Amino acid sequence: MRSVLRRRDFNLQALSLCASGLSPAVLRAAERKTMLIVGDSLSAEYGIARGSGWVALLAAQLAKDKPQWQVINASISGDTTAGGLARLPALLQQHQPSLVVIELGGNDALRGFSLKMTEGNLTGMITACQKIKASVLLIGMQVPPNYGEGYAKDFSLMFQTISQKQKTSLLPFLLKGIADAADPTALFQADRIHPKAEAHPLILANVWPVLKKML
Repeated sequence: MRSVLRRRDFNLQALSLCASGLSPAVLRAAERKTMLIVGDSLSAEYGIARGSGWVALLAAQLAKDKPQWQVINASISGDTTAGGLARLPALLQQHQPSLVVIELGGNDALRGFSLKMTEGNLTGMITACQKIKASVLLIGMQVPPNYGEGYAKDFSLMFQTISQKQKTSLLPFLLKGIADAADPTALFQADRIHPKAEAHPLILANVWPVLKKML
């Protein structure tokens, strides 16, 4: 229903602009929508050439298939959910996104933060997005078994629980087919944490089917 109303509102706006004699370029600008990516090093092209990360590849995909969408990558290497929550209000005010992709939580686990705190921060971010009527795609992560079987399971389920409670779209595991491949080190840099450039098309292949349904 919300998407129908948005399309109707845009059609009315476009008709009004046409009646005003504005140019096609102005009409295209009125149709433009912004997608905001708020993530950590996995989205900030850590250790790889600029323009080779999955967000840059996504922007190229959108330019071809959904040209009315522009992508703002506000990802910062090392960021946590607390950092994302703190800087999100300014990002929302500045960019007024229609869709926000939240890719955070991995660094919380690396630093030993409590799941309760991480869940609270992610929920706060989603609530802030929903207040401005932005759709949300929450991207889940997983941690290695050496974190403990119980913690690893609870960490993974946390993203599903948040998504269900807050009614967001969900990608359960960003690095599916990469971190859980037959040779889990093959597509990672020497630190065994950050994917190589050749893994990023596979990351986009995980994200795109979920994201495409939201556009």
